[in-house]
Amino acid sequence: MNHPLEQLDVACYLVPTDGPEADGTLSWDRTPVVVVEARADGTTYGTGWTYAPPAAGAYLARELTPHLLGLDVFDTPAAHAAMCAATRDHGRPGLASSAISAVDIALWDLKSRLLALPLTRLLGATRRTVPVYGSGGFTTYHDTHLASQLGGWVHGQGIDRVKIRIGEAWGRAVVRDLDRVRLAREVIGSQAELYVDASGAYTRKQAVRVGGPLAEHGVGWFEAPVPADDLTGLRLVRDSVVCDVTAGPVGDLAHFAHMIRAEAVDCLTLDATRCGGLTVFLRAAALAQAHGLEVSTRGAPHAHAHAAAAVPNLRHVEWFHDHVRVESMLFSGALDPTGGTLEPGPAPGHGMALRHEEAEAYRVL
Repeated sequence: MNHPLEQLDVACYLVPTDGPEADGTLSWDRTPVVVVEARADGTTYGTGWTYAPPAAGAYLARELTPHLLGLDVFDTPAAHAAMCAATRDHGRPGLASSAISAVDIALWDLKSRLLALPLTRLLGATRRTVPVYGSGGFTTYHDTHLASQLGGWVHGQGIDRVKIRIGEAWGRAVVRDLDRVRLAREVIGSQAELYVDASGAYTRKQAVRVGGPLAEHGVGWFEAPVPADDLTGLRLVRDSVVCDVTAGPVGDLAHFAHMIRAEAVDCLTLDATRCGGLTVFLRAAALAQAHGLEVSTRGAPHAHAHAAAAVPNLRHVEWFHDHVRVESMLFSGALDPTGGTLEPGPAPGHGMALRHEEAEAYRVL
């Protein structure tokens, strides 16, 4: 029996942050999110989303929807291929990839709901729970705010892995970077894992120099020490520092293959809301496993939780402060990270549904 896709509803929102935020290379005060609701069989909806500007939503509605309506929603690979083909002349990385990701997540959710199965059951679980790490520590935070956030995760919720941002002002505030790392270690104690994310702010040699004191403070994860597309630089840093080196999840499956081939990272970081959805997320995880690498997720924890439980080579899921707020505010079905893990729920699909009334206040398109 066919289940043709009947409708794609797209909405764009801008949610104010709870304070000024910045990392090494960018500052912001609002979090953009594009939400897609895919309908089949009259009343069954699947929900997907991506953290991208409204332009991605407009592109999705104009360029992707005509290629999808009428396709059988059970054929998620065919829908994904149709979207990729439609973007051929537009450039897939960036807005187009984010749009594809939101639709793909919605279609996986819809397929699971039509089968009345949790997504983790549809995919096949390898674990009951997935480990998380608390992620925030923005460079705009004063010391008291930083300590409160990290202490809340470690001592309040029992999340024994946390990440802060460094590389402030494009790497021009290294002394403050290291002072904040020192403070973070003092707050979380000696047993919790400490990670840092430089957002590609450092030069190659600068990142190598910073890696020394990071190791002294027990930092085990050095994300984006240099830009993610500088595979030679990532390999140089990886070979020179004690910390595991990772990179931001830019690009498509081919980019992840290039990154693995260059031996640029110790763990492959994937973002299903940007790389092409859960379809590419699962393919990239398998590619990493074939090369002896673990994978971690970046952002959008509720979009990843079920699929992450199906990945045998998963290291952890990022419990990112901004996205946790947005997903708790705009959607029902949010999970609880207390104890340092997420347990995907028994509801059909990924368990998240848009709260239309609450979300309307933030809608821009």
